[in-house]
Amino acid sequence: MVDLVDEPDSIARYREWHKPGGPPQAVSDAIRADGVTDLQIWMIGDRMVMIMEQDIALAPDGATKRAQDAANPDVQAWDALMRTFQRPLPFAPNVTWVEMERIYALDEQP
Repeated sequence: MVDLVDEPDSIARYREWHKPGGPPQAVSDAIRADGVTDLQIWMIGDRMVMIMEQDIALAPDGATKRAQDAANPDVQAWDALMRTFQRPLPFAPNVTWVEMERIYALDEQP
């Protein structure tokens, strides 16, 4: 989860960047190379939730992923641009996307 800067023009620009063809191809390629098979961002107001499915067999460990992203100038430029729109959650000031914990699933209920 992450919040956006709560300014209508900024939110509109963020939405534009995420339309089909908006993100640089190198960024989409890097995501797919990590075994991500589906990634969606859902939004309400200035709050966003990312839902991602990943083939764990293709997913790098955290340290490898950070090193790959740090060495990719396109990913770095995209991340820097997106951070201008994003506002970290109050309880995680140094984290952009905060991983959520699933606490309920209907298919697990009797």
